[in-house]
Amino acid sequence: MLFLLLLHVARAAAQNRPLLTLDNVYSQSAPSPPFFTLPSASQLAISVALCSGNLDTAVPRFFVTNSSSTASPGSGGGDDVFEIILSQGQGSWTGVFPSGGVVGVEGAGQMPFEIGVSQDGPLHEILDTQPLVGDSTGTAALLFSPAYSAPTTGIPAYPNYSLPAAIPSLPAPPAPTNCTLVVSPTSNSLTSMPQTACMLTSLKSSGTIVNESLWLRDHEGWRTEWLLTGLTAKTNYTMYAIQEQHKVAGPIFFTTKSSSFSCPLVSRLPYCPMIAYAMPLPPPPSPQVVYDSTNLPAGISDPVTEVLTNFTTVLNTFACGRDFYSPIVTCQDCQSTYRTWLCAISFPRCADPDTAPAAAALLPSQAPNMRNSAFPPGNNYTQLLPCLEACTATDRACPNFLGFKCPLPRFNAAQSYGVGYIDSGVDGEQGGGSTGAWSDNYGNVWCNW
Repeated sequence: MLFLLLLHVARAAAQNRPLLTLDNVYSQSAPSPPFFTLPSASQLAISVALCSGNLDTAVPRFFVTNSSSTASPGSGGGDDVFEIILSQGQGSWTGVFPSGGVVGVEGAGQMPFEIGVSQDGPLHEILDTQPLVGDSTGTAALLFSPAYSAPTTGIPAYPNYSLPAAIPSLPAPPAPTNCTLVVSPTSNSLTSMPQTACMLTSLKSSGTIVNESLWLRDHEGWRTEWLLTGLTAKTNYTMYAIQEQHKVAGPIFFTTKSSSFSCPLVSRLPYCPMIAYAMPLPPPPSPQVVYDSTNLPAGISDPVTEVLTNFTTVLNTFACGRDFYSPIVTCQDCQSTYRTWLCAISFPRCADPDTAPAAAALLPSQAPNMRNSAFPPGNNYTQLLPCLEACTATDRACPNFLGFKCPLPRFNAAQSYGVGYIDSGVDGEQGGGSTGAWSDNYGNVWCNW
């Protein structure tokens, strides 16, 4: 009789426990009693995210067991009880649940949290891939999500060997990934909070998104591009991108330019897809905020597309498709690196001496630009010089008969390029420069790539 009574009590307790269902997220405070039941599955990923508090405060503890739906896992241990260890406010545990299981919570009080259950990996995650900052003005910024859905590009083969046109046609974009932008002044210390989507999206994000669209910036894949306005000049900002509602990418940082910075932003040029920065141009026609392929003056864009067209024609005279050109690169690589170099030197990037890193490759300039005289005169600006490696990458990838040459670091390369930031300024050792990169995740940009 006592056994039956205990069995009845255990069943009643199990029935009062919320059931966590597959591919869904529980989002509340802890129930009473603080246990959840899990469905049976060959494998489950249980993920947890805290939705309030700070990283240096006491946090609740989460335990999981796959023994039975009436178990009460906790810090007291027991058979097959495992703790879900939290890092930066979230954590996960993956295991087999042939007969279901239980998640137990200790010390949560009224703190809100999320628990996700999935058979396809954790629903909560801090992504390894990072968002990207294009550039900023005093009040606006071009920002990008991490890359996803990389395009499939085959290597052309003889006899149907052809290269992309000077103005390539973009492939059909993929279905957009659910992506949310979070931007806040760095002084708000978002990095000291749980690095979870429910925590970050509960905060008020700075600025106004005036355009959000997909853009194939490079071979890494499509990105969500945001044009953000309404920012404050000379202010440090922290940025996150939240993907699929619960996955966090970031943080990365950027600084808006001073209020006297006058160069507008330019982006979404199919012939120069990597460009997303400020150029020495007058303000775009109202009500537009940035220049793109629809409003950039033809006198500026046409010389670039004409050079790309001529270069592609000459490159196609080489037997790239019939002969074994190189075990490392192809003529398609040559065209791609040449495009990057030509765009970097043809479209000067404005810099703000007040907010640029002290060691950046800056050059006071006066229009017309000697590399692209189509830029309007009368606009004095400070230019961020192209990285020398944009040139040397083209030199390495292209056939010798093209006669492409780059200036040497030991002579006059520093007059027109940023030298020694990525590769060594002495012997060209790749990655041997002072920073090893043209930019970093803290908003520093040393040369233009």
